[in-house]
Amino acid sequence: MSVRYMLFILCYAIFVCTGCNDRKESEVMSVIPMSITKEMAETLSELPMKCIEKEYPNKLNQTLTDAGEIGQPKELHPAFYGCFDWHSSVHGHWMLVKLLKLYPDLSTGDEIKRLLKSNITQKNIIVEVDYFLRKSEKSFERTYGWAWLLKLHAELMDWDDPLAAELTLNLQPLTNLMVTRYAEFLPKLNYPIRSGEHPNTAFGLALAFDYAKTAKNDTLEDLIVQRSKDFFMNDAGCQMGWEPGGFDFLSPCLQEADLMARVLPQNDFKIWLSKFLPDLSNTSYQLSEAKVSDRSDGKLVHLDGVNFCRAWSLNKIAKTEPSYSHLIDVANKHLDASLPNIVDGGYEGEHWLASFAIYALTTVE
Repeated sequence: MSVRYMLFILCYAIFVCTGCNDRKESEVMSVIPMSITKEMAETLSELPMKCIEKEYPNKLNQTLTDAGEIGQPKELHPAFYGCFDWHSSVHGHWMLVKLLKLYPDLSTGDEIKRLLKSNITQKNIIVEVDYFLRKSEKSFERTYGWAWLLKLHAELMDWDDPLAAELTLNLQPLTNLMVTRYAEFLPKLNYPIRSGEHPNTAFGLALAFDYAKTAKNDTLEDLIVQRSKDFFMNDAGCQMGWEPGGFDFLSPCLQEADLMARVLPQNDFKIWLSKFLPDLSNTSYQLSEAKVSDRSDGKLVHLDGVNFCRAWSLNKIAKTEPSYSHLIDVANKHLDASLPNIVDGGYEGEHWLASFAIYALTTVE
């Protein structure tokens, strides 16, 4: 067992038990969401730092119109070339910003700032925009990567640090393009995509909605609210028993609920949820955690992501409607099932799972 792994387990035990006092752990976990300690932030920050400047292995996911469009990852995506694929690099950057906001005195803080300043430059972002403007790449990273880019920008806008203003300004042209892409695409999308992988419509809308609120972009916010209602308002009886799919890293049912908790007034959401997932109101509700059979398989390790997605969605439901607070216990069990696995040394999970864990642990702030 590595030193880093033992440190993680120690930190994990600390943050699970924080505030327990004399109560039993099961009693505490039913009402207190898990949170991040500084020690845990120190450990997890190493994962994106390790891969943000790692160019290979790399999955470019290109559509080529001629041989001239082929290039090295760092040439094509000078800002977001590491961490195996574009979107993982983007949310790796988001994670580092998030951790520095939580703990400005991280020992890794100076190196994190160096990485952010080195990658999110005006010059690099112009190259990124040019790639997205290729005629063959109109659907590149739609909408998963778009959503994470907006999430990164929103985090920078809300960061009280001198570096944040510079990075926000540098990133703005790419952010503007992502907003335009949403505005062009959403009216054309006749049917939502309910998969448990990257194209999931609800996930893409949830993160974009958060950006719109932070940026005070009422036009984008109104569009997302309307399309969310168009897509999902009449949904009922989602089959949690059919989840997860073998390669899923998102929960189609719960991610949809996570979105609707954002866009609907509380009472409307409660009524909608009672029809969409009626079993969740049962205070004895249980949900088996997803299990990974082989963490060296990049697709099978997706299932750790399902556990994190379920955690952030269940916590969002409980935060929005307190009568569902019993779901916090279910969320914590899902976190417990996958948190130790993200530092197992396998690049298949390490290049992205830490971001999912941090997102799950910070959505209840």
